Amino acid sequence: MERLQKVLAHDGVASRRQSEKLIMSGRVRVNGTVVTELGTKVGVHDEILVDNVPVSTETPVYIMLYKPRGVISTANDDKGRQTVVDLLENVPQRVYPVGRLDYDTDGLLLLTNDGELANRLTHPKYEVEKTYIARVTGIPTNDTLRQLRQGMTIDGETYAPAKSKLLSVDDKKHTAIVQLVIHEGKNHQVKKMLSGVGYPVEKLKREQYGFLTLKGLNAGEARYLKPAEVQELKRLTGLA
Repeated sequence: MERLQKVLAHDGVASRRQSEKLIMSGRVRVNGTVVTELGTKVGVHDEILVDNVPVSTETPVYIMLYKPRGVISTANDDKGRQTVVDLLENVPQRVYPVGRLDYDTDGLLLLTNDGELANRLTHPKYEVEKTYIARVTGIPTNDTLRQLRQGMTIDGETYAPAKSKLLSVDDKKHTAIVQLVIHEGKNHQVKKMLSGVGYPVEKLKREQYGFLTLKGLNAGEARYLKPAEVQELKRLTGLA
């Protein structure tokens, strides 16, 4: 048995605090009865409705995918394009991506039906680091990398300091490989930060999410996270 607000958050209905507000406002029913007390506990066989819409209480699933370029980071696409969920095989639970990767970006993407963990992983408060490798036009200077480390404001949007490192250069092609580590997840953040200091991104890959890496996976492949990995993600976000 679990507390009702925890189940709602886990199933992605809302954050735990927002789920508590849903309960107290009388918008949640358990087995046909309106429940307004936060201490209420429910089990897997209880019927839960929010605004008369059933809430699924599926077994929690945690998956790591090596997303290829040209795949949409959503569960469904109204244009009929291939999505990250389409790449998963034999996963009966309804899962959705944690954050997103751009259509033309490949790399590590997490998918789950654990709404509470997903919310925390994407919240900048918990500072879960994401490591990106970018090929950029031009060769960044030390001063440029220092700007990235100090944080920046672009078109009124403020970006937190990022860890940056020049990995290699190609003088003939006038390109460079740069590593950028961020803990935010703003839209097109890495591309905007690098372009903002004068080095447009030609190719981008997310190589690491927290302590998780792509080791053992090829593009388009996925695997379930190990229990110890799930526990470590929860520890990083204050859920353990």
